[in-house]
Amino acid sequence: MILKKLSLILVVSILVSAAYGAPKKTVRLAVCQILVIDSDREGNFRRIEYALEQAEAQHADIALFPESSILGWENPEAHRLAEPIPGKDSDRIAGLARKYKVMIAIGLDEKDGDRLYDSAILIDKTGKLLAKHRKINVLPELMTPPYAEGRPEDIGVVETEFGRLAVLICADTFTDAYLERLKALKPDLMLVPYGWAAANDQWPEHSKLLEELVKKRAAQVECPMAGVDLVGEMTHGPWQGQTYGGSSFVADGKGTILLTARDRDTDFRVIDLGVGSLAR
Repeated sequence: MILKKLSLILVVSILVSAAYGAPKKTVRLAVCQILVIDSDREGNFRRIEYALEQAEAQHADIALFPESSILGWENPEAHRLAEPIPGKDSDRIAGLARKYKVMIAIGLDEKDGDRLYDSAILIDKTGKLLAKHRKINVLPELMTPPYAEGRPEDIGVVETEFGRLAVLICADTFTDAYLERLKALKPDLMLVPYGWAAANDQWPEHSKLLEELVKKRAAQVECPMAGVDLVGEMTHGPWQGQTYGGSSFVADGKGTILLTARDRDTDFRVIDLGVGSLAR
């Protein structure tokens, strides 16, 4: 009788698993909405490290930072100041990943010969560079000379202990085709550094556009998505004086917002996020 009951329980368990899929993995994600000041490499690294201290204290698995966190976005001085990847800046991020025992996804400018790329990297807690993405939609009208463009065919995912992770950058999420390409790769989690700026009088309404974008793209790719914006001000080019308003967002694979960071202020938040593609 006991064996029959155990067999019945096993059959029921198999049927439930088949109906709902295996239990989702959970990742403890740190949303690091930091202040970024153009060309202030040392100050920006200090702010990155402050956030990582909190990430370690709260046992985060992954820490996500904004776009161009080292030198500032659309900063023409980056043509002179940016480093290659691998290079001094990415090596320094790798050292912080080892020190604080956390995976880091972060946007930083990359110099490759005479070209400047708006890039993002994913580094594991041992300091290994797992992935590099070069931004494709670079908004060339905002800086002279502009960022060089990344290639759509380089959009990809990387296998990690937390599943298949994907990294895009800000305006890359404007293009349906890029998200469809990513969806076909079945990521478990999208990590997106943003530089979401607007005139002062357009906040907080401007944050609604980012919220809707994160909701739309998470639902389209059918996996959770975290988009982290910075706080600060653009100091060069046609958008000089525009504000980065924070208001970072995390959504689940159905496009439901799970976390909203503070408006126009630095913030640090940790969320336990179920990851995995709804398409599986």
